[in-house]
Parts: sequence; C-alpha cells; structure tokens
Amino acid sequence: MDKVLVIAGPTAVGKTSLSINLAKKLDGEIVSADSMQIYKGLDIGTAKPTLEERDGIVHHMVDVCEPFERFSVADYVGKATEIISDIHTRKKLPIIVGGTGLYIDHLLYKTDFERGETDPSIRLELSKLAEREGGEGLKKILYEIDPESAGRLHTNDIKRMIRAIEFYRVTGTTITEHNKENNLNEKRYDFKFYVLSCDRPVLYEKIDTRVDKMMEAGLLNEARDVCVSEWFTSSTAAQAIGYKEFLPYLNGEAPLDYCVDLLKQHSRNYAKRQLTWFRAKKEAEFLDVFDDTSPEKKIFSDFERELNG
Repeated sequence: MDKVLVIAGPTAVGKTSLSINLAKKLDGEIVSADSMQIYKGLDIGTAKPTLEERDGIVHHMVDVCEPFERFSVADYVGKATEIISDIHTRKKLPIIVGGTGLYIDHLLYKTDFERGETDPSIRLELSKLAEREGGEGLKKILYEIDPESAGRLHTNDIKRMIRAIEFYRVTGTTITEHNKENNLNEKRYDFKFYVLSCDRPVLYEKIDTRVDKMMEAGLLNEARDVCVSEWFTSSTAAQAIGYKEFLPYLNGEAPLDYCVDLLKQHSRNYAKRQLTWFRAKKEAEFLDVFDDTSPEKKIFSDFERELNG
C-alpha cells in the first residue's frame, strides 16, 4: 500500500512552514486539504501560502475552481487521489496538509459517494421552507435529528443542510453516523497522521497575530472585492472565515476594529472545532509545536524509517 504523510491541525498552528521543510527533506509534494484554499481569488483570507512561502515546493489542490463553482467532498477526493497517484508514480512522497477534517477523513479511507439516498420531493419541500424561513428554519429541523451536523454547518449553507435532512428522512440514519461508519472502512493509503497543537492561549495569540498580518497584507481590499461579487450570497466559498466578517464595516454599520476583532473570534472558534474533530481520530498523533524534541525532527525521523523500512 502506498505511503502518505498527513500533517493536520488548527488554523495558524504552523502547518505550512513545517510541511514545506519536511517536503524538502523527504522529497515530497504537498496536497492541500483546505476546503477554502481550493477557490481562486480567496488568497489572504484563507492564509493561502504565497509562491515565496512555498519556496519551490509543489502545492496541489490550491486554486482548483472558481468561488461560484460547486465543489464537493467527492470532487476533492477524486482530484486528490489522482494527484497522489501521480506523485507516487514519480517516486515522490505525497504530504497531505490542512485543517479540513472532512477532506482528510474521506481521502484516507475509501468511502462510497455514489449511494442514491435521494428524494426530489423532500428536497423540493425543504427548498420551499428555506425560501420562507431561511437557514434558521432548516437548522432548527437539523438540530432535532443531527445536532452534530447542525452545529458544524453555517445557516448560509442551505444546500448541505437540505442534504443532511433529506438523507435522514430517506435512510433513517444521520449523515454524521454515515460518515463515521464510512471512516471505519478500508484505508486508501498506508499513512502516518500527525496533528500539530499547542496550549490554547498560545494558539489564540498566534491566530490574533496572523489576522493582524493579514490586515497588513491587504485583507480588507480582498474582502471588499469578495463581498461585492455576484456569487457571494449563494456560494459555499462565501462561508470562508475572513470575508463576511467585514460586511458590517463595508455596509457602514460598524467600525473596522469591530470587524477585525470579530474575525479573530471566529477564527479562534474555528480552531476549537478543528481540535475537537482531530481529537476524535484514534490514528492521529498529537505533537506540540513548542516541544523541545521538535515536531519536525520527530516526523522526519519517523517517516524516514517508514520509507526505508
């Protein structure tokens, strides 16, 4: 079974620099597992590594579609598996890097995306409900049947909430339960799975610092362009943290400092959700980025043995 290295963790923890250094040492190429870095034009707000930061290391699954295009987990897995196969063919090491747990789960394990649990009549009923009551009406229903999905999905994510409710009504099983069962299926790769972490106050400080640097890099102008786009109110890309937080300022309803603080808060909340997701993964090994033994040295040593073994 082909080997892959997985480096996951919450936003701002330090995945990018560590993975690039490891790619140099292990002759690897990076396959991004970030559900927002797939979109073209969403650069600063998604912390997409610049060409300078990539330092010559090939990055895949970045800038693969337009923000107005639909891009599902199945689309991600289809493209990513093809890329990983090509990397293996060229005798290099695929390094999966990111914080989108759902992408990583479905990439590491073989999952059936073709099951036909659909009912157009249910979907139509729920679509009409969404027109009348918006995302809040759907979320209320979803909380009653699948609180985990309801807590994860934003009220703007109408399509996924409708899909989750439809799936339950057709199968009697929640999408959450279905995903957990599928995650126990056959492994797609022989992988080592590391999750970077650090003390919560330190991580939150790193997040705040990153947001300040994003602002210096021109995030406000990028957010202004994104928020006036025709696709903004209906696209999945609109859910990306880093853009909608500036709407109160752009609409003249709040000062800029308020929006920056809101972005920091939303980013910290997201990091907390990411850590909760990864802690549930029995195969994941947590590494403190400030450990004296150095996560980079440990991963390099572990995987070098894997490759030579």
